[in-house]
Amino acid sequence: MTQTSLSPITTQAAPPENQFVPESQAPHSWSADFLQEVTALTKRLFIQLRRRPTTLIAGVLQPLMWLLLFGALFSGLPKGLVGDDQTYVQFLAAGIVVFTAFSSALNSGLPMLFDREFGFLNRILVAPLVSRFSIIVASAIFIIALSMVQTAAIVSVSGFMGAGLPSLSGLAVMSFILMLLIVDFTMLSLGLAFAMPGHQEMLAFIFLVNLPLMFSSTALAPLAFMPTWLQWIASLNPLSWAIEPIRYVYSHATWAWNSVIFTAPWGDMTMIEAAIALGTFGILVGFFIRGTLRRGIA
Repeated sequence: MTQTSLSPITTQAAPPENQFVPESQAPHSWSADFLQEVTALTKRLFIQLRRRPTTLIAGVLQPLMWLLLFGALFSGLPKGLVGDDQTYVQFLAAGIVVFTAFSSALNSGLPMLFDREFGFLNRILVAPLVSRFSIIVASAIFIIALSMVQTAAIVSVSGFMGAGLPSLSGLAVMSFILMLLIVDFTMLSLGLAFAMPGHQEMLAFIFLVNLPLMFSSTALAPLAFMPTWLQWIASLNPLSWAIEPIRYVYSHATWAWNSVIFTAPWGDMTMIEAAIALGTFGILVGFFIRGTLRRGIA
């Protein structure tokens, strides 16, 4: 007689409803993880700034000296010589404000370049990031915030020196134009940080283009003071596209997007056209550096 044995049936008890799930096993959304990475990387940059505030201080002192020295040098110019019944300090204020934002944005790639040289960037790249693009976003957020703080300091000081302050709507336009300029040159600087072999080449490039771009713009003198060939260069300079809208809201209590801000050899430019030109310049910069950024964080 054959005897069959029945194997016991094992049943797995269902976990209780309130069972604790470790955080590492809990589902996370991609956007939340990306935001956490950007926040942590941005916080690191601000911690570095707090420990070494030289960048912030120098970024305010240099344009402040330009404002004081050039303002005093040309203080004897007749009122209205530079246009719209302005003193030279009032005329110069817009140029120095833009130069402050431009210089800060142009130097924004240096921290990334030093991270590359010292090997810290490689440590970040091997970390389990949901997107390495968070490294670029964090650097951009940091430099935009730093540039806006430095620019606000220069605007305040120039107001006490007699340049005055724009209206609230004028301040909004100023912030918008400066944001476009800062984003444009921050992207350019970050692209160069991955393209340049080292910080010496990067610093050489910055020194090469910094002052020539300023002197070939309308920061220190109006277009009418320039020879024709320099008028063409200045009117096509991105710094002039940012300076003239800000200068217009400084000198006009009321403004409109179709207000003519300067007359170039090739025609008039309105405020909205200057904003579009800055936006287009940023799109072109982003198009040309996208491959460099991808290879740099690959």
